[in-house]
Parts: sequence; structure tokens; C-alpha cells
Amino acid sequence: MPRYKINSETKLVERMKEGNQSAFQSLFELYSKPLFQFSIKYLKSKESAEDVVQEVFTKVWNNRAALKTNTSFKSYLFTIALNSIRKHFNELSRLNDAKHDLLLDVSDNKEIFDDRDDYQRLIDKLEELIGEMPEKRRQVFIKKKLEEKSLKEIACELNITSKTVEYHITEAMKFLSKEFEKLQIKGLIFFYLFL
Repeated sequence: MPRYKINSETKLVERMKEGNQSAFQSLFELYSKPLFQFSIKYLKSKESAEDVVQEVFTKVWNNRAALKTNTSFKSYLFTIALNSIRKHFNELSRLNDAKHDLLLDVSDNKEIFDDRDDYQRLIDKLEELIGEMPEKRRQVFIKKKLEEKSLKEIACELNITSKTVEYHITEAMKFLSKEFEKLQIKGLIFFYLFL
């Protein structure tokens, strides 16, 4: 990086540390595109890459007072981005594990889900069925089964009682069990031909 650009960047960081939003905007304009390109290379999703860029600059602004001007601001940004990408993959892995466990919960024939080559199609079917649930039930179900929140947390977030949360979870599980049971009644032929 040319010397004049380093000096200019250092001045922008110093001004941003003092709360100057114009300096922050200049740094955003300078680095948002390279951060986006870096993120999309790993995440393969425009929305996820945009989320990373937003998270990086939110952290930068929130921690601006502690920024060091004698170190590479660019390296700092890309380190935050890399940590955010790692967090994304860890969350995705946890979410996939939760979906797998959920498939096992609603299935009587667990071997079908464990041994199938096209396991992703079963996950897609699960997501489709979750999407068919009434809005409130879907929200409750996702918070409980995929985000692993407690009944109390969900009740508080959605401003409903814990009993209502339990009701929605029970009804959602009944619905999924019934739908997967329908698929199993049609036998393995259905799974191999249509899923």
C-alpha cells in the first residue's frame, strides 16, 4: 500500500475513534467491497457475505475507541471477517446436526435417514414441511428445535406463555411425524423415486 494511502487511512481511523461518522463512512467505502469479495469466496452466498461485512463494520464502530492506529487496519478488518466466517460455518454445522436429530425424532425407520445417499433431499423435505407450518408455530419450533432455546426464552421473546410454547412444539412434532409417516407408508419406493 502506498505511503500516502497508509497515512490517509491512519487519519481516518483516528477520526473514527473520536466518533467521526464521515471517517467511518470513508473506511466503509474503502473496504466493504474487498471484504464482501473475501467473504463470498468462502460462503458462496451474497446474503451471508453481506452479513459478514455488516458484522465487521458494526464491531469496528462499537469498538472504535479501542482501535490501534499503529497496526494494520486492513488486517484487523479481515481478521474480524475470518472469525465471522468461522462462526457462520460452526453455526451451519450445529444447525445441520439439529436437523439430523430432528429427522431421527420424527421417523420410526431411522435407518432410512442414516443410510440414504440423498440425505440432503430429506433435509430439504424437512425444511419444506417446517415452511408449511402456521407462522407462530414455525417461529416457536425453529427457536426450540433449531436454535435450541428454552421454553422460557421463547415465551419471553414471542410474548406468549410457556404452555403455548409447549402446545406449538407438540403440534409441530405431531405434524412432522404424521407427514414423515405418510412418506414411510408409501415405502422405500417413494423415498428412492421422489425424495
